[in-house]
Amino acid sequence: APISVQSMTITKTADVEGTLAQIYALKAAGADIVRCTCNEKEAAEGLARIVPRSPVPIVADIHFHVEMALAALEAGVDCLRLNPGNLRKPEEIKLVARECKDRGVPVRIGVNAGSLDPRLAKKYGGATPEALVESAQIELGLFAEVGFDDVKISVKASNVPLMIEAYRQLSETVDHPLHLGVTEAGPPPAGTIKATAGIATLLAEGIGDTIRYSLTADPVEEAKAGRVLLEALGLRERTSVDLIACPACGRAEIDVYKVAQEAQAALETRSIPLQVAVMGCVVNGPGEARSADLGIAAGRHRGHLFIQGQIVRVVPEDEMVAALVEEAEKLVEEGVAARLAAADKGAAGEAEKDRRALLDAKGDDANHSEDRVDLIEKRLRAAADGEGPTDWKDGPAAG
Repeated sequence: APISVQSMTITKTADVEGTLAQIYALKAAGADIVRCTCNEKEAAEGLARIVPRSPVPIVADIHFHVEMALAALEAGVDCLRLNPGNLRKPEEIKLVARECKDRGVPVRIGVNAGSLDPRLAKKYGGATPEALVESAQIELGLFAEVGFDDVKISVKASNVPLMIEAYRQLSETVDHPLHLGVTEAGPPPAGTIKATAGIATLLAEGIGDTIRYSLTADPVEEAKAGRVLLEALGLRERTSVDLIACPACGRAEIDVYKVAQEAQAALETRSIPLQVAVMGCVVNGPGEARSADLGIAAGRHRGHLFIQGQIVRVVPEDEMVAALVEEAEKLVEEGVAARLAAADKGAAGEAEKDRRALLDAKGDDANHSEDRVDLIEKRLRAAADGEGPTDWKDGPAAG
């Protein structure tokens, strides 16, 4: 099964229309599963109205009350999330497991370092990987007593190394699907980086079946991040644009950051499963981005539009983004061969003129990289010949 992206609504579940609007937005952003809180009677009633209209499976998040778990099952949810640190009475847990077994509803055992059972925290001296894994095992044992094993498990923590080690140990202990996440990761960009560090590390090791970015942000950003990660790792088929851009250098003829941002904004609302490049210059741009499906490079106030490294059109600089979007849509609709056949006949020649002119103006080494290399070699050679320390400030960096 493909690895799934999950997120969670931040609306009041009793607000049926508002919650459904957020669920649909999450689905559009790449979420495969959505979790909704079920912490009160009104929330359970809201779920009964939400589930039949949801475009994705709904997981009910249960906090402290067994009654809410049973009510969520009556509402028809597709899965329950139970936190062993919050719902701790064995008979209540087994009651829920029996009901889930009878209805064919799976459960996520959601262990969380921040709400670990105090008894385990005391036993292990805190929220250690071993404590998180044992918490999951205790819950599995209670489920086994009633013959229920339709579960997935998470052992989340806000500390990335702790989270990684807990999942590694869990993956060696059980053979259930694992739900990955760095809990309470915080706001982007730091939160996104922390979540990626934990989730991507485990996915690269073959650990994990569903994922969630727990960000202090619009949950749509969680779904987007999850989808982008899976596509970047080659774990899900691309459904959205993958925009790459050069970091800019002495050859850049445009504000690469600005153009890349404009292109990203224009393309991300469209279902364009392409890798698209924005390059700052025409000297190396098309060649360096040859692996991209489509790209544009700037030079002499013009944009060189290319498909898989081949120039197909030259457009005015202020039309670069519009031309890129137009060509992307045509490329998806018509295919590479058709778009290459439709290339402007003189585009390659015009592009080469721009390229040669920029080479003449800026030289082969616009960033003075080779000058620096020569200086380093000269200084090291002098030192090796016993000429003593030299003044390293006299190079191109100083001037």
